[in-house]
Amino acid sequence: MHNKFNTLSLAVALASTALIASQVSASGFQVREQSAKTLANALSNAAAGAEDASFMAYNPAAIGNIDGHQVVGGVAYIDAKFELHDAEASSVGGTPYISNASNQGGESAVVPAFAVKTQFNERFDLGLAINAPYGLSTKYDEDWIGRYHAVETELATIDFQPTLNYRATERLNLAVGLRAQYADATLSQAVDTGLNPSTGQSANPNGDFDALAEVTGDDWGYGYTLGALFQATDQTRLGIGYRSEIDLTLEGEVDYSSDNPLVAASLPGSQGGTADLTTPANMNLGIYHQVTDQLALMANAEWTEWSSFDELVVEFEDGSSNPTTENWNDTWAFSMGANYALTPQWLLRAGLGVDESPVPSAEYRTPRVPDADRQWATLGATWMPSPELGITAGYMHVFADDGDIDQQAAPGNENETKGNLSGTYEVAADVFALSVDYRF
Repeated sequence: MHNKFNTLSLAVALASTALIASQVSASGFQVREQSAKTLANALSNAAAGAEDASFMAYNPAAIGNIDGHQVVGGVAYIDAKFELHDAEASSVGGTPYISNASNQGGESAVVPAFAVKTQFNERFDLGLAINAPYGLSTKYDEDWIGRYHAVETELATIDFQPTLNYRATERLNLAVGLRAQYADATLSQAVDTGLNPSTGQSANPNGDFDALAEVTGDDWGYGYTLGALFQATDQTRLGIGYRSEIDLTLEGEVDYSSDNPLVAASLPGSQGGTADLTTPANMNLGIYHQVTDQLALMANAEWTEWSSFDELVVEFEDGSSNPTTENWNDTWAFSMGANYALTPQWLLRAGLGVDESPVPSAEYRTPRVPDADRQWATLGATWMPSPELGITAGYMHVFADDGDIDQQAAPGNENETKGNLSGTYEVAADVFALSVDYRF
């Protein structure tokens, strides 16, 4: 067994993906499911819908459209499915890696959200939104064919957003909010300790000399949000919401383990380090039009500045550093939807949407982020047993395009210790959301 495996390269490989867990229902690692009402309308009402306090997650000025006081609580259940077909993997020297394990990596996740607002006086509203804008949990079998690229990824973020809205006129609301974001990540991948660094050949393609490396880290970051809501006519409302980027410095360490006693005895100690990450700026533009007393139509365009995620630089305790290229592109998502008031108590919802992937090509697609262009269709309903109380349920199905992956290994490049990996990802997801809002 060749026991010279590169601790620095391993830590770079792990930390470079520590905060990019795939969110299959939105591009990149974004989570949009902050409101059951927006989900049921395919997010077409995100900027201009302003139906309850939870909408301040998309446009902080939404709370100016709600008189009095309100509290909203909700939860979304995301069931993500993705599998690598026609998978091939090999060491940098060309030794084929072998596995009979599943190539499925999707997992379920629960995303809670909470919002509250109060009307301070005739001019000002105060609000607080708590939600999870990024993250998901993904896990492959420890012996799957792409184990040297990824095994487990868990990312959790939580935003605390205190918001102030100013009722500038009877038709115009302007708002500003602070965002305090906490991020916590855990991920793992296998390491081929039987890899000969001089030849690039693996001593055992079955993984008998594998070790498991796991990295953990967390940090707080701060940003802001701005919004405007304009009631252009009695029937038509326009909205715009902007969230700033947030800079995070993930601090953590890498730990190693193995079921092989010989490998376990030769593993190095923990390696500490930090990784800077910028969660991207985001903007929603929308229109809401009440066609009749029963029918409302809406549309939304969302821009995300994924180009800020061009590389991730990892710095180590000894003062060294290493960058990992991501090269993501900015993206747009477009959606349209409709509400139909079946009765005074029942409002039916539906919508359609399309979303671009920030991943530019197969060489930048990874098992942690098998991202691809997607489309979605949604249905839902709101039941209002009283004017003060609303209960909403929504369902979204995500249809994603197949995405090729072509991770190439060469001496000295970022995949040298992880090897080659190719194939085609098939991706889909189902999302269920439920919320309760109460005005008092």
